[in-house]
Amino acid sequence: MGIFAAHDPLGAPFRDAMGAHLRTFIEARREQLTAVGPQLRALTDLALAFTAGGKRLRPAFCWWGYCSIVEPDDAEALLRAAASLDLLHVSALVHDDVMDSSDTRRGLAAAHRQFETWHHEGGLLGSPEAFGRAGAILLGDLLLVWSMEAFTGSGLPMAALARATPLLDAMRTEVTCGQFLDVFAQAEPVGGVDLMSLVPQVVEFKTSRYTVIRPLQVGAALAGASEPALAALAAYGSPLGRAFQFRDDVLGVFGEPEVTGKPAGDDLREGKRTVLVAHALELASETAKERLIGLLGSADLDATDVETAREIIVQSGALAATEQRITDDLRLALAALDGAPLRPEAVTALRTLAELSTARSA
Repeated sequence: MGIFAAHDPLGAPFRDAMGAHLRTFIEARREQLTAVGPQLRALTDLALAFTAGGKRLRPAFCWWGYCSIVEPDDAEALLRAAASLDLLHVSALVHDDVMDSSDTRRGLAAAHRQFETWHHEGGLLGSPEAFGRAGAILLGDLLLVWSMEAFTGSGLPMAALARATPLLDAMRTEVTCGQFLDVFAQAEPVGGVDLMSLVPQVVEFKTSRYTVIRPLQVGAALAGASEPALAALAAYGSPLGRAFQFRDDVLGVFGEPEVTGKPAGDDLREGKRTVLVAHALELASETAKERLIGLLGSADLDATDVETAREIIVQSGALAATEQRITDDLRLALAALDGAPLRPEAVTALRTLAELSTARSA
């Protein structure tokens, strides 16, 4: 048996271990940054704040991807490598909040908003908004650099790192491509693109490969996985990533702010072209469709507007259709594990992770 229980693969012991490794890594770099200039302490403070929480899903998939092939010889080195994926993820979140002009992240003011406050309270010159955006972009860049440093400096054998690095390179490229497709979908006028075709493409690259497939395959490649094992993990990860994202889409409209850490209806204000919205635009009456189009992307949506959009989504059948897709994709993911050339303990963990990824409130 491994050091983490397969029946509780994302439990407190794993999350605490991830948190400890991330704190150690970032704090070790605080002196390096503050030696350049005391102002740079703000970067490490925010890096610590935004890596302190989160689901730890990508590190968990990396860990259990490795364990699906062999038992770890050096658990601490593998944990350091897995933790690098959370640095990568927080980098993406910081940049995502700038692109979406989001105010909050994980219950805190978004990084660019905190830099704006620092500018204002410090009596600095120029635009607080421009300063905030610049600071957040640079923080995200720094976290991206650190993610690679943490991976290559994890202490795992060079041969193992060489096997996994191409998959990690692909992961970074794919999520960037998915993000751009997402931005394009939001900018495209309704009716100018087939959302039912574009949304799955966005989800495959922005979520399935980034959140599930590549973390699993990076872990498995570190362990020396065969091509059939890597293919089995992809067959599991693609539908699970869809189900994970579709649950996010539902929470982005119907989630509770005190649980999700984001304001209610934020996806509507940002004009996100989610599967939920795609189904609503396909299924709603013309009157309801026009009303929903008028609400999408309006930054000043109030509680009444959000409730109107929710009613359209529910009454059109879009919520039910999305929930059915979550159920169907979860079933596909679990079926992909049947007979897969993976260790039984890890299969148990992957089944549990699939349930946790789709039956959640945040």
